[in-house]
Amino acid sequence: MDKTATLAWLRRISGDVATAVLQRLEETLPWYTEMPPGRRSAVGLVAQAGISSFISWYEDPTSTPSIAADIFDAAPRELLRSVSLQQTLQLVRVTVDVMEERVRGRGDHLGEAILLYSREVAFTAADVYARAAESRGLWDARLEALVVDSILTGETDEELPSRIAALGWHGHGEVCVLVGTTPPLFDVDQVRRMARKLGVDVLIGVQGSRLVLVLGRALDPAKESAVPAPVPSFGEIAEALEPFFGTGHLVLGPTVPALVDASRSARAALAGFAVARAWRHAPRPVEADDLLPERALAGDALAKHTLIERIFRPLEAHSTDLVTTLWSYLDNGRSLEATARELFVHPNTVRYRLKRVSDVIGWDATGPREAFILQTALVLGSIGPKDAVRRPVRRPRDARRPS
Repeated sequence: MDKTATLAWLRRISGDVATAVLQRLEETLPWYTEMPPGRRSAVGLVAQAGISSFISWYEDPTSTPSIAADIFDAAPRELLRSVSLQQTLQLVRVTVDVMEERVRGRGDHLGEAILLYSREVAFTAADVYARAAESRGLWDARLEALVVDSILTGETDEELPSRIAALGWHGHGEVCVLVGTTPPLFDVDQVRRMARKLGVDVLIGVQGSRLVLVLGRALDPAKESAVPAPVPSFGEIAEALEPFFGTGHLVLGPTVPALVDASRSARAALAGFAVARAWRHAPRPVEADDLLPERALAGDALAKHTLIERIFRPLEAHSTDLVTTLWSYLDNGRSLEATARELFVHPNTVRYRLKRVSDVIGWDATGPREAFILQTALVLGSIGPKDAVRRPVRRPRDARRPS
């Protein structure tokens, strides 16, 4: 059979071949049968375009690049997002198998032509998916930067959850923000690999010399097993990610319930990052709440409110004796004897009250760092509300003179 007759025969059987290909797809590829009707129809268009394109290529082999590309132009663009490259190659293989069965006995040259053309289609498919992946990567990077910027500025809107979902965020639990410096050579992929290893989702924002990570535990309550695997704390996660930051301070914001609330953690982390140098021996990473006094002195309203509500208010509500004792103890250089003399109590009473302070608020006044935090809270609480308990007045000078 000459080439002209072969082309005429191929055109006559093209419809039957396309029908056979679709039937073979249903029989051999489970993912095809599970697809919605619209996408199955789009896959069928691709298969039919492949058969027609082979006939055109067989007529003129020099048209390989343009004809092969036309196969994928027949499908809607969203098909690239619903059909993977592996599935596309399976589609090509099924089509080639059916074509080989139908042309068997028509000459070796036709079988060789099918194999050669299928190779060109496979390379074209790889190129199409590579360009789509590159375009998607650039879009994802821009979208991720937009989401991180929205979290940092607190300018969230109704579209934020959909943007987060488009980035593949799987977290269904608590979230916090980690802020540090950008290293000279920053590898985003290494950070993402470490995050996957730790079982957390991560959004990455590079803002000049500042690197921001939004961290969330990738937990789905509907898929939790009977014996859940141990989940690292955000402090442990921050320590594992610490090597990926540049030199300087690294600040971890407080934990918030969900990603939509991450702006609260971001504000605290950014405020702590701005004043972290004021703590000479700050650990790396350091929690933003451990920098409350520095943040308050810098004018952070959130830090002032936190110090008053977490320290001053609970002590004031529990007992005025605790506030009085703490004031006196801090003013007397953390001396038990001097505090006892000022308050006319036994030193053991001072010890007891300081222990009660620690039980009520969780801070120990006997440590230098925590004493600084507590004293800042007392100052802020005393100058804030009008009915606040003031520092006790010392005894008159004459009353302290020995008789």
